[in-house]
Amino acid sequence: MSEKMATRQAYGEVLLELGEKNKNIIVMDADLSKSTMTTHFAGKYPDRFFNMGISEQNLFGVAAGLAHSGKIVFASTFAMFAAGRAFEIIRNSIGYTKANVKICATHAGITVGEDGGSHQTIEDIALMRTIPGMTVISPADGASAKILIEEAAAMQGPVFVRLGRAAVPGIYEADSEVKIGKGMCVNEGSDYTVIATGIMVNEALQAATILKEEGISLRVIDMHTIKPIDADIIIQAAKETKGIVTAEEHSVVGGLGSAVSEVVAKHAPVKMAFVGLQDTFGESGKPAELMEKYGLTAKDIVAAVKGL
Repeated sequence: MSEKMATRQAYGEVLLELGEKNKNIIVMDADLSKSTMTTHFAGKYPDRFFNMGISEQNLFGVAAGLAHSGKIVFASTFAMFAAGRAFEIIRNSIGYTKANVKICATHAGITVGEDGGSHQTIEDIALMRTIPGMTVISPADGASAKILIEEAAAMQGPVFVRLGRAAVPGIYEADSEVKIGKGMCVNEGSDYTVIATGIMVNEALQAATILKEEGISLRVIDMHTIKPIDADIIIQAAKETKGIVTAEEHSVVGGLGSAVSEVVAKHAPVKMAFVGLQDTFGESGKPAELMEKYGLTAKDIVAAVKGL
């Protein structure tokens, strides 16, 4: 198990490695480089870093232009400003043109904390997965974030990577075989399945430990790639266990739960429950308090499993 680390920190570190390996990589930011961790790349490779200022739509428009000029572009800002403020530019200039831009959006979800509901993005997965051809990734920890970002750099086309503010426990090792588009079973179980993404994978693993003491065997799947989603691992879980709970630090409308439901409804109907924000905005508060209030803890996953 790797060290505790914020996925945004992992992003900053892997950018330095990628920048050394590939001189064709450009990094861009919207005046938040200290927070998004692109400041490290800026310090080492100033000729390949562009701070576009508080101008998110321009950031992604220029990113698309550089990509179509042959560059691999990593463009970063907070998830609220990327998925929200710049959606139309991402859709038309990046998605529609299949530009080779990697949108690495940090400070996603309610664990942004005290910044409050205006900055707590709970719609970004839903928005990004509606864009044709957009790959959508939400890593569970620092090690998997590095692996998945390296893979994103190597693939052609637009990618949205959802990154968090707070440090999270390590789940994977640096050499784990994590692949874009392939869900990972991180805990074997035969009674019920939790399919989780992002920081909720750790909560699901804690729920599995609690339920094991009560004689319930819980399978935990890290669905780090929301799109293209791994239908095979979902269908297998639907056929082999009694029900599926999805867990996400995102609205239950349009996110992971919706994506899993689409597969289940088409291929292997099974009882489901959804842990996530229940069609509500967040508010200002400490991350742990907000997780508790909005039902995003291990005990909430336990309750959802028992509800099935």
